Amino acid sequence: MPTPPLPFITRAPRDVAGWVSQFELSRLPVLSHTADVLEELRATEDAVDAHSLAEDIVSDPLMTLKLLAHVAHLRRGREGSEVETVTEALVMLGIPPFFNAFGPQQSAQALLADEPDALAGFERVLARSHRAARFAIGFAVHRMDHDAPVIHEAALLHDFAELLLWLHAPALALDIQHRQAADSTLRSVVAQKAVLNIELAELQHALMKAWRLPSLLVHITNDHAMNANAQVRNVMLAIRVARHSAQGWDNAALPDDVKELTSLLQLSSDATLRLLQEIDSE
Repeated sequence: MPTPPLPFITRAPRDVAGWVSQFELSRLPVLSHTADVLEELRATEDAVDAHSLAEDIVSDPLMTLKLLAHVAHLRRGREGSEVETVTEALVMLGIPPFFNAFGPQQSAQALLADEPDALAGFERVLARSHRAARFAIGFAVHRMDHDAPVIHEAALLHDFAELLLWLHAPALALDIQHRQAADSTLRSVVAQKAVLNIELAELQHALMKAWRLPSLLVHITNDHAMNANAQVRNVMLAIRVARHSAQGWDNAALPDDVKELTSLLQLSSDATLRLLQEIDSE
C-alpha cells in the first residue's frame, strides 16, 4: 500500500524553515501514470533496464525529485561527481534496489480527487512545466549542449514548489489564485508573501538544498543566479516562452523573448519563431 499522505497544510508556517519541515520526500505523491507504470513493471523487474525505466520517470517532476534526492542521500559524504539525471541515478542505484526503495506510490490525482479546483491548478502548473521542458531541451539540442538532459530536468522542476503547494496546501494555493484573479496588477510574489509568509522561490531553493539535489541543477533553476550563463538563460527563456504563450502566440511579452532567443540560439527572428512552433507541435 502507498504511504499515507500528509494532512493538508491549512495555516502557513511563519518562515522558510517552517515550510521546509512540512515536506517529507517519502510521502510526496507522484503522477498517477507513474504510479501505475511502476506497479506494472514491479511484477517483471528482472526484465526492466535503467534506460527504459528512465523514460517512464523523466516526465514526472515529482518522481524525478524523489529519485534524485534518494540517490543524493545515499551518496552523501562520498567523493566523485554528482548524479545529475534520472538515467544516471537508476544506473547507480540498480533496478532491484530502486523497487525496494520505492514501493507503491500515492498518486497526486487521487490525493486531490475531492479538491477539483486544486487539481485543476496543479494540472495547469504541470502542463506548463512539461511545455517549458520541451522548449528547454529543444533549445539545448540546437545549442549542442552536452548537459541537455539536465537542462530538461531543470525546466521540468523549475516550478516544483508550486506543484507541492497545490498538493499539500490547496486552500492556500487557491487563496493566492483568487487574490490574483481579483486584482490583475497583483504580482505573484506579493500574493505569495501575503498568504504564505514567504516566496515560493525561497522555499524551492531551500528544499533543493535540504534534499541535496545536484549543484548544477540548483544553479540552472535559480532565477537570481549571479552568473546567468547560457544554460541558465536556456532554462529561463524556456520558462518565459511557456508562460507567455500558454494562451496563444499573440502575448505582448513574446517579442522580447524571441529577441533574446535569437541571441542565445544565433538564429534570425524568423528562424527562431519557426523553431518555437516546431517544438510546440511535437
